[in-house]
Amino acid sequence: MPDIPRRNFLAGAAALAGAPLLTAAADAPSSRPEIAALSQGRVGQYQSGVYLLPATDETVQWGWFDNAEPPRARIRDGDTVVMETQMASLNRILPGMDVQGITKLRVDNPGRGPHTITGPIYVEGAMPGDALEIRINRIVPRSYGANWNLPGPLKLGQFPEVFTEPQVKWFYFDLARRRTEFLPGIEIPIRPFPGILGVARAEPGRHSTVPPGPFGGNLDIRELVEGTTLHLPVFVDGALLWSGDSHAAQGNGEINLTAIETAFSELSLTVKVRKGAALAWPRIETPTHWLTTGYDRSLNRAHELLVEETVKFLREWRGLSGGDALRWMQQHGDVRVAEVVNQVKGLYCLLPKRLKDRPAARPAKDVRGAFVTVGEDGDLMQAMNRAAMPMIERLQAEKGLAALDAYALASLAMDTRVGRVEPGAGKAVHCLLPQSLWVGP
Repeated sequence: MPDIPRRNFLAGAAALAGAPLLTAAADAPSSRPEIAALSQGRVGQYQSGVYLLPATDETVQWGWFDNAEPPRARIRDGDTVVMETQMASLNRILPGMDVQGITKLRVDNPGRGPHTITGPIYVEGAMPGDALEIRINRIVPRSYGANWNLPGPLKLGQFPEVFTEPQVKWFYFDLARRRTEFLPGIEIPIRPFPGILGVARAEPGRHSTVPPGPFGGNLDIRELVEGTTLHLPVFVDGALLWSGDSHAAQGNGEINLTAIETAFSELSLTVKVRKGAALAWPRIETPTHWLTTGYDRSLNRAHELLVEETVKFLREWRGLSGGDALRWMQQHGDVRVAEVVNQVKGLYCLLPKRLKDRPAARPAKDVRGAFVTVGEDGDLMQAMNRAAMPMIERLQAEKGLAALDAYALASLAMDTRVGRVEPGAGKAVHCLLPQSLWVGP
């Protein structure tokens, strides 16, 4: 490539962003803020259907979504955007920061989330009543990340009254092996995914990035890895797409508050518009499954919403009646806990594309390859508590982990499955922790 000044190159790349803009751009400034920024060489590059969006002071926000935020990029239906993300709190949480510094950033900035989000991205042709189809092509995390819990006056995490002291643990990623050391002899697989991937909600104003919703956002669904596709309803013109809260690994529930929080050097997304494909809640497609979702401040209500959404999806997908769809879900569906620490709690249901793919087992005791604990209660959140706490206690008693390390390991690696829920019956939660995490002699 010839040696072209960066600003001139970006200005030329910006002109490729929309054919109707070409002649006007030569005579008058563009009314599109992202194109004006591009012409100044500050934001990114659009060329041949790919938009390169770096994470800079100009392209990120801290802790809130706002549908009035000017787009930082503009793409067409079917384009690919390759974006970067930053660490939490505008990239201030970096190796070397202690937990007191992390706590102060949260306390000093009430109302907003801790997440740094890149965007928004305007998708041409997307209008309310449509859906976005967002395929995750590639994820490249930075080489480090951190996990922390923040109890005390913030009362964050599943058990802030039990684990009253904060802690932060920093991790270096062996990206070649896709593993990171938790403690000597304990390794966690690296399985990166965006904790936040969402669009603007219809309501104006600034909204915290913490609670997820129909717009997506802080879903914390650990299945959302490379090769999966997220389907989101559209609420405003252009949809306005953001990502952040980048994770290297996370357990179901994210119980101590955080995953292994990192940033992405590359998050490649291909975005398509599905006209008239109105959705009530996000859906996810993997090579082997469809996932339906349900979120609410009450985990019981989240489960009710999940059942409603799953029955609706099965009626569309398989042409089943309502009763047959419910029976199909009970026979083939696999309900997992996404997270219980984002104010709004979440569940998802894995629905196999092939009927011979049976749902994962829900064992009542240890099985080969996994430690197992089970909790039962008429309230689903209490069942979750009764399953998760014994797992943490076992890690202390049987594996010699300190209390906060046991809490953190469960947050990062635990598999949490919901038992079949019958009307009027108790609810069961099964927690499994892979024994393969222990790699020492």
